[in-house]
Amino acid sequence: MSAASIERPHEHRPLITEANRLMDRNPGYRVEIIGGQILVTPPPDGPHAVALTDLMLPFLTAGLHGTESRVVQGVGLWLPTGTEDYAIPDLSLVDADFQDHYVENNCYDPVCFRLVLEVTSSNYRTDLRDKVKAYASAKIPVYVIVDRKHQRLHVLTDPAGDDYEKHRPHSPGEVVTLPEAVGAEVTLDVKQILQAGRRSAEG
Repeated sequence: MSAASIERPHEHRPLITEANRLMDRNPGYRVEIIGGQILVTPPPDGPHAVALTDLMLPFLTAGLHGTESRVVQGVGLWLPTGTEDYAIPDLSLVDADFQDHYVENNCYDPVCFRLVLEVTSSNYRTDLRDKVKAYASAKIPVYVIVDRKHQRLHVLTDPAGDDYEKHRPHSPGEVVTLPEAVGAEVTLDVKQILQAGRRSAEG
């Protein structure tokens, strides 16, 4: 069970107002605010969705979607990097009581997140750079990146300041066991995941 969330004042939020307007006008797009900048991501392609589903399976098999934790897609994570900053990871492992840690704008306190995972799209630099700083600043214990552009799976652990002390890229052929911090033994087949996310015509 996680610690109680800190109450935040609900004041005027110009960036969030604009971000919500963009979401209303562009159904299916993901809109986030990181470092005071609004980021808009087009809807994911089919292989992105397949890779995400394949990634959920080891967590479900390990029993992590139950009474202690939940495996969720597209749940907002409130960030400490700015007064209106938030991210929407592709996949998150959260404490089962995460709904008790609601902050605002459909986002939850990072204290209840055990892991976040991103499958890269055309804006892969955001996942590999900006979100590393954002998630480390939020003290997310484990950040996993499925880098479809460079055909690597990155596992980042031990957040310190705005970076992770440990960052290991894995290549096809490796089988990765995630840290115990997730709450159960979870192994990922790098080749299988990257193949699932491969587009028929790589750009």
